[in-house]
Amino acid sequence: MAFPLPPGSTIGILGGGQLGRMLALAAARLGLDVVVLTPDEGSPASRVVEHTIVAPYADPDALAELARSCDVVTYEFENVPAEVVRTLLLLDAQVAPGAEALRVAQDRVEEKTFLNAAGAPTVPFAVVDKAADIDAALPDLGAPALLKTRREGYDGKGQAWVKAAADSADAFQAVGGVPSILEGKADFKRELSIVAARGRDGELAYYPISENVHENGVLRTTYAPAKVGPAAQREAERIASEILTRLEYVGVMGIELFELGDGTLLVNEIAPRVHNTGHWTQDGCEVDQFELHIRAVAGWPLGDTRPMVTVEMTNLLGDEADGWLAIASEPNARLHLYGKGEPRPGRKMGHVNRVGALLTPEAQP
Repeated sequence: MAFPLPPGSTIGILGGGQLGRMLALAAARLGLDVVVLTPDEGSPASRVVEHTIVAPYADPDALAELARSCDVVTYEFENVPAEVVRTLLLLDAQVAPGAEALRVAQDRVEEKTFLNAAGAPTVPFAVVDKAADIDAALPDLGAPALLKTRREGYDGKGQAWVKAAADSADAFQAVGGVPSILEGKADFKRELSIVAARGRDGELAYYPISENVHENGVLRTTYAPAKVGPAAQREAERIASEILTRLEYVGVMGIELFELGDGTLLVNEIAPRVHNTGHWTQDGCEVDQFELHIRAVAGWPLGDTRPMVTVEMTNLLGDEADGWLAIASEPNARLHLYGKGEPRPGRKMGHVNRVGALLTPEAQP
């Protein structure tokens, strides 16, 4: 089917979590149907889609069904096995974002190498295949340094600080003794991010920079738009433009940034998908990040990403979602629950966007 996809077309989503759920709800508003492939029964996304295929991601029959029933396939998380995308492409399925974005984002060494080549500065880093590699890199990177697994790991998992050479062996074991990356410490003032998108025709769209507060490696609160000057917004957009264009990317991407004391922006990491730090756009912008992603992969115009109000987004972790009634009574609170079951400690059960002042055109970034 040629792009743009007309209403009534079908979007396939790899993954049935909360991001898949919110993507599906956005697609429904545009008159598009959704089929989800997930290994989990009763996933959050499965409750709001036309059809769910419950099977392992690499199941050949499931992938054949997904390719056959969908006009384009996207994904809600970046750890989709590479063979899954290859299989879909062999089945003549349209997949967006493409395989190159996944390849880069799935390996932290590949990611930082790509970013530096694209003119997106990062902290210095070294490849670690064994504990001795940590010892060799510390004199150049300095201590403390952060050891991370090259692949997978999220919300602070798969990481260990190395405060001195004596910690090398323990740190390497703490991350599982797998291929890793050692990163120099970023002496940053605050954590920022920009969510951006690229359409099939190369059109680019950016949201304002947001400021993010993490606790124990997990995002707790996002403030948007962040209080930054126009120069920082321009630099973040330049970085995003270089990344998206070089990857020939289609869809929404989250780009996490460190702001140093002198205002320099370093890229921490990229996520080739809709992003937790972009949830504020659901109640802050005319077109939120989920609709923006659907528009991009379906070949539609991207739409207006300017902010209408200020927003404070707070993740609801574990049993915090049990306070839904009190939150729903707040006049400026917009509650988003994910339909998950057991509220385990630290598990993202939902989020709340607390809407602030209206933004006049003069006040917008």
